[in-house]
Amino acid sequence: MSREPVDVLALENQVCFALAVASRSVNALYRPVLEPLGLTHPQYLVMLALWERSPRSVRDLGDELQLDPATLSPLLKRLEALGYISRRRSTDDERMLEITTTDAGAALRAHAETIPPRIVERLGLTLDELDTLRTALHRVIAAAR
Repeated sequence: MSREPVDVLALENQVCFALAVASRSVNALYRPVLEPLGLTHPQYLVMLALWERSPRSVRDLGDELQLDPATLSPLLKRLEALGYISRRRSTDDERMLEITTTDAGAALRAHAETIPPRIVERLGLTLDELDTLRTALHRVIAAAR
C-alpha cells in the first residue's frame, strides 16, 4: 500500500494559512462581544495588559503585546478618547510615557470578565483543548522569534 506524495505547496498543508484563517476567525468571534464595550480586539488586548498591571510605560506595553510604537500609539489614543486610559509623562523620567487605566477603564474590567466564557462557548472547544492549543501557539511564537 503506497501513499500518495504530499504536496508541500498545497494551501491546505500550510501552517501559515491555518494560523491566518484561525486568527481572522477568532477575531471575528470577538467583534460582536466587544462591540457593546466600544472596543476592537487590539484595544481589548491593550486593556487586558493594563488590567494586569497599571501604570505601564509605552515601551513595556509594546513589548508585552509585541506591537511596535507606530501600531500601539493609535490604539492608545483611541482608548484615551474613550476615557479608558490616560497617558502622561513619567515624573521619574520625562522621556517615558506612562499609561494608566482610568476609573472607567478599571470599571470596564467587570464587564470584560464575561468575555472569555462567551468566546469559549462560541468556539465549542473544551478548556483542555484550548490550553493545549495555547501552549502549542506559544511554542510557535517562541520558535519564530
